[in-house]
Amino acid sequence: MSRLSTDVGGTFTDGVLLDEDTGAIKVSKVSSTPKNPAIGTIQCMERFEIPLSEVSFLVHGTTVVINALLEGKGAKTALITTKGFRDVLEIGRSNRTEMYNALYKKPTPLVPRYLRLEVKERMGGDSKVLIPLEIRDLAQIIEYMRKEEVESIAVCLINAYANPKHEQEIGKLLDERYPEATVSLSYNITRRYYEYERTSTTVQNAYVMPVVQRYVRCLEEELTKRRFQSVLQIMQSNGGIMQSAVAREMPISMVESGPVAGAIGGAQLAS
Repeated sequence: MSRLSTDVGGTFTDGVLLDEDTGAIKVSKVSSTPKNPAIGTIQCMERFEIPLSEVSFLVHGTTVVINALLEGKGAKTALITTKGFRDVLEIGRSNRTEMYNALYKKPTPLVPRYLRLEVKERMGGDSKVLIPLEIRDLAQIIEYMRKEEVESIAVCLINAYANPKHEQEIGKLLDERYPEATVSLSYNITRRYYEYERTSTTVQNAYVMPVVQRYVRCLEEELTKRRFQSVLQIMQSNGGIMQSAVAREMPISMVESGPVAGAIGGAQLAS
């Protein structure tokens, strides 16, 4: 049996094959295919000329997520948040990366203000419901998002880290009434209590989710056609790995995963 790793970069897609019995290592390199990165990945694997049924472990690193963020090529995304907090995403933190640059401009938010939508509700920091979720507000929001052809939705309510009940209710209603859109709920993404960090991370997850889901599903389908029997593992930005099913729901965990894998490999080689 063999262990296989692949990495998609902006220019090239690389692969490394390790024979578990002999310890022999082979490498391959092909041009990346930006329109569908899965194609370049499969071409890279085919260079090894072995049946994928003989691969016991497959891990995949990619720059697809960071590229989508940097190039602004994610999905049309909306944000649903607590009434009075729609501008948290734009206000951000008070620190400036260029303190003495009078011409400094903050990055444009991934979600424009007209798609940052408020719902009446309020959860206390002690997890108690202060204002019940207003379902009528949500029904109007859903109709508005459908009119605007929103592809992905981020839901980030104040103090949802303490009690996600309202986010769960919103998620359930979106599944029922707007199933064509992907949904990211902040309590699933991060339990940090800082509202800007939690909102920003959830929005980024929602922004890249449709892109990653199409990409990963295509790769899974191609692997299945070639009788790959194991589970596709995806590199995380923290240096760990996750199954592809998890990556489809938590794509923000993949940001910069390719460079991280390179750093880990370099450290291993140096030791």
